[in-house]
Amino acid sequence: MKKSVSVLLAASLLASAPWSSVVAESPKVTYVNALEEQDGSKFNSENYDFMKFSAIGPKLEEIAKSSNRVKVEVTGTSSDGHPLYVVTIADPESQGKFGKIQALRKQMFKNPQKAQDWVAENPDFKVPIMINGSIHGTEFVGSDATIQLIERFATQNDDTTKDILANNVLIFNVVANPDGRVDATRFNGEGIDLNRDFVTQSQPETQQTVDLITEWNPMVFLDTHGYVKNYAPNKQGLIEPCTPPHNPNYEYDLYNKWAYGQAEAMEAEIMDNKAEYEGALYQDMTGTYVPQRDDAAGWDDYPPIFTPMYAMYHGAYGHTLEAPTNDEDGVKWMYDAVMGALKYATDNKQEMISDQMEVFERGINFDHPTHAEGFFPKAYVLPVDEQDPTVTEKAVNHLIKNDIDVERASKAFTVEGVTYEKGSYIVRMDQAKAGLANTFLWDGEDITNDTPSMYDISAWSLPELWGFEANPVTTTVDVAAAKVKEVKNQGAVTGKGPFVIPNSSVQAVELVNNLLASGVEVKRSADGDFYTEAAANKIAAAVKESGLQIESAKVPADAEAISSIKVALLEDGGMGKVQSHAGMNLALERLGFDVTELSPVEVAEAGLAGFDAFIYNGTENLIATRLSAANQEFGFENPAQYDAFKANVESFLTDGGKYIAAGAGASRATKALGLTDATVNVGGYNSNGIVSIDYDGSGLTAGYSQDDIGFVYRPVWYSGVEEDEVQASYDEGDFFIAGHWKGNEAATGQPVLIQENDKDVTLIGLEPTFRDHTDYLFRLVSNALFTK
Repeated sequence: MKKSVSVLLAASLLASAPWSSVVAESPKVTYVNALEEQDGSKFNSENYDFMKFSAIGPKLEEIAKSSNRVKVEVTGTSSDGHPLYVVTIADPESQGKFGKIQALRKQMFKNPQKAQDWVAENPDFKVPIMINGSIHGTEFVGSDATIQLIERFATQNDDTTKDILANNVLIFNVVANPDGRVDATRFNGEGIDLNRDFVTQSQPETQQTVDLITEWNPMVFLDTHGYVKNYAPNKQGLIEPCTPPHNPNYEYDLYNKWAYGQAEAMEAEIMDNKAEYEGALYQDMTGTYVPQRDDAAGWDDYPPIFTPMYAMYHGAYGHTLEAPTNDEDGVKWMYDAVMGALKYATDNKQEMISDQMEVFERGINFDHPTHAEGFFPKAYVLPVDEQDPTVTEKAVNHLIKNDIDVERASKAFTVEGVTYEKGSYIVRMDQAKAGLANTFLWDGEDITNDTPSMYDISAWSLPELWGFEANPVTTTVDVAAAKVKEVKNQGAVTGKGPFVIPNSSVQAVELVNNLLASGVEVKRSADGDFYTEAAANKIAAAVKESGLQIESAKVPADAEAISSIKVALLEDGGMGKVQSHAGMNLALERLGFDVTELSPVEVAEAGLAGFDAFIYNGTENLIATRLSAANQEFGFENPAQYDAFKANVESFLTDGGKYIAAGAGASRATKALGLTDATVNVGGYNSNGIVSIDYDGSGLTAGYSQDDIGFVYRPVWYSGVEEDEVQASYDEGDFFIAGHWKGNEAATGQPVLIQENDKDVTLIGLEPTFRDHTDYLFRLVSNALFTK
C-alpha cells in the first residue's frame, strides 16, 4: 500500500538563487509528511540521527540561497511520489554553459578523435563527476555525506575546493531512493532494490539516474553505500574496483588503469584524516578493503544491474563505496572517500578523459584489442513479429534510451543466408557504446567454473528473457536503413470476427484482462490463445492501446470462457532486507490482473474469502514461527498464527481456490504446509541463470515449447512426483545456458513445473517474474491462473 504524500514542498523552492531552478510536474508541491518518516532500521546494527528526507529540500534551499555556484532541480518523482533532487555545482564562470559542456561530452562518442583534439587544446574543460546518494534507503550515510559535500562546494573558498571546481562539474543525485529513506527500507515503494534494476530499468528512480548518466556521460561515478567492516583485518569500509570475473563487454584495461589508482587515493584521504574519527573501529584501521587488491573472488562487477557497473558502459570510472558504520563516523568516511576521488580525478583529468574517449573510439572503430576476435558480432538483427511487435518495440525503445543506435531497414534484405523483412531493426556494433549494446543483446555465458561464487545474478539476456529475436551476424549488413528515434506503433483490428488474441506477450494478456474488465466475453483454448466474438468496434480502442494486430479466426471447439481473476499475493514486506515478491506483484499488474498483497498475519486472521487465486513467491521464512526482531514484523508472532494460516489456505483450496507457488522459498513453504507430496530439491543459494526447459506446450505451459527458455535463482527441481502432473522439466543433457550454478547436473531432465492431481496446487521451480525482468516467462503465471 502506498503511503500518502503530504503537501509541504513549495514550488518556489530555490527560486531566489541566482541560477537555481526546480523542475517539478504537477502537483508542484511534493513534500513528505515528517510524521511518516522512520528513525532507523531494525536491519542496521547502528542507528543515528540522520537527516530526514523532509529536511533535505529546505536544506538545499538554504544552501542555494547562499551560493551562486548551485543549480537545484527536481528531475522526477519516486515510486511513492517523492521528489528526486539533483544538485549541479560548478564555478560561477560555468553559469549557463552546461548545455555546451554536455554537447562536448556527446562529441566523445560521435567523433572521439575530434573531441580528443579539442580537449588537448582546451585543458580548462570541465569534467562531469556524479555522486549518487543512498540508493539503498537504510544506508543513510551516503546522502548525509552528499549534503555536506554540496554545502562545502557551494560555499567554501579554500584552494582544494577552488581547484576541484575549476576542473569539474559536480552532479549530485542527492537521494536516489527517497521512498527507502522515508520508510527506512532498502528498496523503493514498489519493493524493488534499485541497485539491481539497471538492466531492466523498471522504476522511475532508475530511469531518472539513467537519464542523468546519458545526459552527462560522467567521467567518474561514485555510488554511496554501507555497511562493510572487517572484511579484512583492520581494513574498514569497501572501495571498488572488484574481484574477477569482470564482464567481458567492458574495455576493462582502460577502466582499471585509473580506477585502481583512484581507489587508493580514496583510501589515502581516509587514512590522512584518521585522527578525526571518534570510534575505535576507525582509530585502529590500517586502510580500506579494496576487493581487487585484498581478495580473490566474491565481490565481482560482472552484472550491469548495479549503478556504477552500468555507468562503466558509458565510459565512467565507476566505484561502489561502502562505509563501515551507520553513524557520524560513517558519514565522515564517505565524505573523505569522495574527496579523495575528486582530488585524484582533478590531478589526472587530462589522461583519464583521454582513456574514457578511447572506450568510445574502440567501439566506433570496431577495434577491441583486449577481446578475442569474433567476440563482438558485426551487428544484431531484430526481426519483428507483425502480429505482436510489442516485445521487439519495447526492446528497441530501451536500447535507444540507453544511447544505443538502432536502425530500421527500408526494404527486405538477406544476411548470412537469412532473409529479413522490411522494417526489421539493426543494431550495428561499430558504435561508441557497443559494450552496452552487446551486454544487453548477447545470450550470456556459463561462468560456473570461472569463480567459486557470484555476488548477484550472472545472466540477464534481454532477447531470451524478454522474448524477442536478436540474431548476431558476423558479416556486414548491407541495406538502406534509417536511424530510429522512438517506436510508437498502434494496434488494430482487421476482419469481421470472431477475433483471436495470441497468447504471445505481456501486452496480449493485459489486453485480455482489459477486455474482461470491460464486460467483453473471452474464451481460452487449450493451446493458450484467446478468442472473442465481440464486435470489432467494441474492442478496437483496447486493441489500439495494446499495440497488437488482431485478426479474425475460428473459435476452437475446446475453447472455454474465462473470467476476471482476483489474486491474493503473499507479501513479505521486506524480510531479510528484500521483497522477493515485488517482481511478482509488478508482473501481475502489468498482465492486468486484480492483485492484492496480503501479509501472512492477514491471511491467518481473515483468510482468503473473495479471492480466486493465492500466490506465494517469497522466502519460506514467511511461515516460520521463530524470527529475528528485524523479521518478525513481516511474519508470524506466534505458532497459533501459523496454524490459522495453514487452516485458511486448506479451506481456500477445498472451496475451489487456486494456489500457485513460484521459486525455492515458496516451494519449500508449500511442502511444509502439506500441500504437495513432491520432494523439493534446491540448488545453491546464489546459483542463478538462464536454462533450457522442455515445456509440455498446452494448458499451464501454453505458448512455450521444447528446448525453450527459463530463468532460475536459487534453482529448484522436484522428485517423487509420481502422483503429480509434470508440465515442464529441465532439458536432458547440458541444459545450463548462461550464469553460475555449481552442481547443476543433478537437475538434468528433472521436473521444474508440476501440478497436484488432487487439488489446484501448482509449483513453479523457475523464477518467472524475477525483479520485473523476465517478461517472457510472465505468461507461466497467467497460464496457471487461467487454466482450470
